[in-house]
Amino acid sequence: MAASSNTRNLLRTCPLCEAVCGLQITVDSDDHVVAVRGDREDPFSRGFICPKGASLGQLDEHPDRVTEPLILDRATGVRRTATWDEALALIAERIPAIRAAHGGQAVGVYLGNPNAHTVAGALYVPALVRALGTKNLFSASTADQMPKQLASGLLFGDPLAVAVPDLDRTGYLLMLGANPLESNGSVCTAPDFPGRLKALRERGGRLVVVDPRRTRTAEIADEHLFIRPGSDAYLLFGIVHTLFAEQLVRVTVPVNGLDEVRAAAADFTPAAVQRRTGIPAATVERLARELAGAPNAVVYARIGTCTAEFGTLTQWLVDVINVLTGNLDTPGGAMFATGAALGIVRSKPFRPGRWRSRVRQLPEAMGEIPVATLADEIGTPGEGQIRALVTVAGNPVLSAPSGPRLDAAFAGLEFMVSVDRYVNETTRHADVILPPPRTLQSPHYDFALLQFAVRNYTRYSRPLVPLGDRPSESEVVARLAAAVSGQPHGPEALAALDEFVIAGMLHQAGLDERRPELQGLTSTEQRIDLMLRLGPYGAWNGGTLELNSLLEQPHGIDLGPLQPRLPGNLRTASKRVELAPPELLTDTERLRAALTAAPPDVVLIGRRHLRSNNSWMHNLPRLVSGSNRCTLHIHPDDVARLGLGEHAVVKSAAGAVTVPLEPTEAIMPGVVSLPHGWGHGGSGQEVAREHAGVNANILTDDSVLDVPSGNAVFNGVPVSLAPA
Repeated sequence: MAASSNTRNLLRTCPLCEAVCGLQITVDSDDHVVAVRGDREDPFSRGFICPKGASLGQLDEHPDRVTEPLILDRATGVRRTATWDEALALIAERIPAIRAAHGGQAVGVYLGNPNAHTVAGALYVPALVRALGTKNLFSASTADQMPKQLASGLLFGDPLAVAVPDLDRTGYLLMLGANPLESNGSVCTAPDFPGRLKALRERGGRLVVVDPRRTRTAEIADEHLFIRPGSDAYLLFGIVHTLFAEQLVRVTVPVNGLDEVRAAAADFTPAAVQRRTGIPAATVERLARELAGAPNAVVYARIGTCTAEFGTLTQWLVDVINVLTGNLDTPGGAMFATGAALGIVRSKPFRPGRWRSRVRQLPEAMGEIPVATLADEIGTPGEGQIRALVTVAGNPVLSAPSGPRLDAAFAGLEFMVSVDRYVNETTRHADVILPPPRTLQSPHYDFALLQFAVRNYTRYSRPLVPLGDRPSESEVVARLAAAVSGQPHGPEALAALDEFVIAGMLHQAGLDERRPELQGLTSTEQRIDLMLRLGPYGAWNGGTLELNSLLEQPHGIDLGPLQPRLPGNLRTASKRVELAPPELLTDTERLRAALTAAPPDVVLIGRRHLRSNNSWMHNLPRLVSGSNRCTLHIHPDDVARLGLGEHAVVKSAAGAVTVPLEPTEAIMPGVVSLPHGWGHGGSGQEVAREHAGVNANILTDDSVLDVPSGNAVFNGVPVSLAPA
């Protein structure tokens, strides 16, 4: 629709989930959003939009959003607004003093999920972490996808080398623990995931969904298989066993470890895994034959399998099956995207466990310590105790396990800084809150998500609305990095940091003399231009891409279908896929030991909603309406068996909540489901408080982890139910 004389249509990428949909945003003469539509000319998303994207304008200018720095007076509990210089001066006083008194490890960092969606999160948060000089780095990754990245790191030598399903060309998709019709896809960047699944079926392909719930995705599948939560690794091992037993193995990439995998699978016969999964042995065998017999096929598993007791083994076995069926690095199988911007170039093979957490001795992965032990590190006295914390765009009180423990731990910190747009359940503890600007006042480039895209693509969006007299999000983080390290932290800190990084990258590439060629209105844009020029399609690397290329094509650039990348993409020492990493073979013993264990009477799993992604999306009436409610899904047979009414008390080893029941035959008997990110009873956000719900992470236990990755376990949590 054409804009009126008082409005204008602008283009940018949606930053609210992993689908990277192109948007057309209509703003009026006062820079207020009038309408949001899908960008039909975007070659990747082709006009697709979901309720979250359609609500971007309301989120962008929400009245509960923090617009100026806030400083908390601990004596009175009152917050007051402050200037940027005043807020940063207080941080520059307190953080270096705590580090000087107690050492560098006395400061921790927590990074929330939205960091993966912002330029500031990609380019400047790493500088903040380096400035703090701490190994106490925590993030939403260990409450989400770390098992996938750990498994990829061990198999391919690089945790960012994640093989994604080639959705647009596959003929057979086996999907476990994923519900992309609600999530829009995850660690698999695919705008209009529903349309891509429908196209798969229309071209004669087959979709099989394995899930303890009959989700919206399961409803459109050719076949849905109920599975007991947490048993996905058993199902996949049963498929691996069958592939070897029936001589269906066809390997097309260089590998080590075939014999070791065959031996590891010996005990996981389809008959043996049937007892744990609830899936008949004959069905397991049929799945193996179908995967091996399809012209092209792929296995894809996501958060429901990552956030389980054997999450890393499950993610490993996904790629083992893709390898054994000849479907790794082949069109229609599991392939590796080629991001346009130069990313992290790994020169040595990935190695986890380089250090361990102080209290529980949990291993590091990708520079992070599991968030499940953050409360331990704050609350346990001794050398290295975390006394100050910096959070960036996160709400771990609601999103991490044992939320009440974290809530209490944050209250005991000596000092806390949060970069966040809201006063939420976590940031209410912050001594200083530094707010980012409106979303439309920030540039956008998907550095992280395009590494997991199902088609090679790139797009850059400049800020759509002027900043005015406030700092950009990049400047906020750059000045914070300077303040915590005792450096000058005025507005000049951003350009100084950018120039340092640009000079280093140019020198490493042997291109020092080409600094004047870099384009961009800001130093941030010049960094992006440099990363594009040095990237695989870049103007300084035999291609044509540079910043101006993207500015000239604001709807985005299609870079073509995924291409085979092995063995060149491997960073293992052998330059082969290491199919049998010792760390995972060792953990197989833990899986084998539980093969005959009796399942709990009732277990809890999570649930995704199309209208919410993070806790801060619960503050709009549009996004808390309809089916987006905090209820407990439960099978009617369990309601009758347990003598329940309209509400129930749900108890676990960690805590208890009272929640309204929503009986449905779409969930397995013996399984109940609560959605993620609720529990806003004490929130300062008006709509969220009115639709508070309960925090599911009162029930999750931070002592129960996926052993190799340290990832939190949110699915398959044993619970009991009683009438309220």
